[in-house]
Amino acid sequence: MPGVWSAYGVLLQYLRKRAGLNQQQLGDAIGYSLEQVASVEQGRRPAKAAFTVAAERVLEAGGVLDTLQGEVDRAKLPKFFRNFALFEVEAVSRFEYEPLLVSGLLQTEAYARALFAGHCPPLSQGIIDQHTEARLSRQKLLTRVPLAELSFIIGEEALRNPVGDRDIMREQWQHLLKVGALRNVEVQVMPAACGLHSGLNGPFVVLETKEHKHLGYIESQDVGCVVHDPTEVSAFGLRYGKLRSQALNGVESARLIERLVGET
Repeated sequence: MPGVWSAYGVLLQYLRKRAGLNQQQLGDAIGYSLEQVASVEQGRRPAKAAFTVAAERVLEAGGVLDTLQGEVDRAKLPKFFRNFALFEVEAVSRFEYEPLLVSGLLQTEAYARALFAGHCPPLSQGIIDQHTEARLSRQKLLTRVPLAELSFIIGEEALRNPVGDRDIMREQWQHLLKVGALRNVEVQVMPAACGLHSGLNGPFVVLETKEHKHLGYIESQDVGCVVHDPTEVSAFGLRYGKLRSQALNGVESARLIERLVGET
């Protein structure tokens, strides 16, 4: 179990005892079972945001549990992604090209669960739940204040590839239209018949940190790599600029997605 889950549990137990409550009383007060409270205190289960909000209120914790929540959530992510997640959460801008899947920041819960359920080797239900919760938590970046500038280029193949059933895909297409309407988010589709372009070598992310440093990120087969070298990151930026010019613009992309919705 991640160390931050244990640290959160020790702190929760201290605050509970300070308040003169046993685990059952705390559970009753915040709407969770005795087993759930015990699991969090023992570090066997990570606290969800709603748990922390309720515990903060009942235990008058003064924000100490809330301070740890971000780290608790980050520990739910796959290990290979956690380093990049530290930069992502405070990004000024983030541009992503993803040819085969809908980008994680744009996925619905059902789409994300279907992906994790299809993982090879198979994941336990608990890990599927944790990874899904962590992926959805990352989506706070879409509406975080101050707003980050976000751009996504998604391959048309990713939109047409049925992950799960048609209902899951229909919900996912509708979600893309909704998110793409946000004023800080641009969603573009790379047509399947585009031909030769600079994204054929695979997906990548270009990110600007709050210190205005630029990073790259590449991922394949459960291996992720944060790219710091300025020359390599610059090449990512050049490629992304070309991809942006070759993809359908925002309006054209929305029309294509609307057609997919209408076909279901």
